[in-house]
Amino acid sequence: MSDAKATILIADDDRVARELLEAWLVSADLRVESAQNGEETLRKAAELTPDLVLLDVMMPGMDGFEVCRRLRSDPQLAEVPVMMITALNDRDSRLRGIEAGADDFVTKPYDGAELKARVKTIVRLNRYRRLVNERTKFEWVVDHSDDGYLLISAEDMVLYANPSARIYLGRTGETETSIAESFRDVALTQYHPEPQEAWESWPKPSALPRYLVRPETRNSSSFWLRVESIKIPANHGGGDGFLIRLRDETARIVLKRDMWKFNALVAHKLRTPLTVILGSFELFQKDISNISKEELVELFGMANESARRLNDQFVQILSYLDAPDLARQSGEGFELAALEDLVREITRDLDLEGLTLRADELPEGRTVLPPVAFELVLREILGNAKKFHPQESPEVEIVAEAAFAEALEDGRHPVPALRLRIQDDGAHLPAELLARVWSPYFQSEKGFSGNVAGMGLGLSVVASLVWGVGGSCRLDNREDREGIVVEIVIPTA
Repeated sequence: MSDAKATILIADDDRVARELLEAWLVSADLRVESAQNGEETLRKAAELTPDLVLLDVMMPGMDGFEVCRRLRSDPQLAEVPVMMITALNDRDSRLRGIEAGADDFVTKPYDGAELKARVKTIVRLNRYRRLVNERTKFEWVVDHSDDGYLLISAEDMVLYANPSARIYLGRTGETETSIAESFRDVALTQYHPEPQEAWESWPKPSALPRYLVRPETRNSSSFWLRVESIKIPANHGGGDGFLIRLRDETARIVLKRDMWKFNALVAHKLRTPLTVILGSFELFQKDISNISKEELVELFGMANESARRLNDQFVQILSYLDAPDLARQSGEGFELAALEDLVREITRDLDLEGLTLRADELPEGRTVLPPVAFELVLREILGNAKKFHPQESPEVEIVAEAAFAEALEDGRHPVPALRLRIQDDGAHLPAELLARVWSPYFQSEKGFSGNVAGMGLGLSVVASLVWGVGGSCRLDNREDREGIVVEIVIPTA
């Protein structure tokens, strides 16, 4: 309850009576305001929303009964307690006051000590009523919120969970609002906590955004919860606690991920055939009279082949964007036997002369990421290696080998995976960026351009693709020399 002084509004046309009441109540550590007629009383009540109105019945013009009726008809003031002060001690006057809505009566002449005690009692009860009302409103909002809200102890035990939180944590069948388990024990049976660095200080608030990611399965798409915590100081001898909010970020992450993917796909897949088509038609327009029949046939053939390739690329792009999470359902992941060919193609496109691939211990089969997504991941990492190298000519080494991805803590065994370890000889990154490069869309707070010093938006999308299928990402400075080491683990089918 607030420690601010309660406000008492005295309404009395008698100046001496007002000043006497003010002196008594100010000494009781109450804030006192006064009015000398009915109109002024209504105006000040609307301005102040007082904790109590001390209302004299016998005022000229609008009497106390009418003022009380008008207070009760005003939604903002209807619940403000009214104590009527009267020299009348007959039954009819009290009945009129009750009918008008008065809460209590004091009869002149009154005892100052008794008056102060009664005023304090009414104020305390009114404040408690307001607190209960506000708590009821808050509980209604929380119970009907799409966000999940939890109260947890310093030891991470769930003390309260609203309906949305219980849905997110798979506890919909429980009737109690508390969950007799730790938050991490409940959450980690269904979600991967990402990025790992942000969860090391749990449940304390983190400067890095925290996510719980439920990877896609054969029957459902990936699901993302953003997790925020606020420390609640100890109260009444209890320990510190934390208020936790779970917010569904799936739509936001998927939308921005798809925007980035489309831009990247257009840049990588459509530029070459468009260049050929436009170049061919430019020759037709400028110098068609000097082109031989054989050359004309050849140019038309090139333009036709590029148009067909462009159409195929559009079909591939649109199909991928329409069903970004169908890799496991269809089984059409990236074929690992084609890794060397893909690296060779990307090396040629990016003009990376100093790139070597070691793939002696490749797992068999396919990644759960579809070919286009796998290619985007590799292109982004290698593109960054060149973009952020001081001379844009990095020496890059890729080591591809069999590994295991961590399964959710529900008793399942780790799943087979591909580990890609990619290191370059560019510059080191500052420590604060190392911790944040994988965080989905922390850059968006500075605009969607992704222009963050040292690293672009693409790595956060790489993380959303990899985390979304149950994989993991790690980035660190090289220990032996300048440069970056990126490690990606992607489950295989």
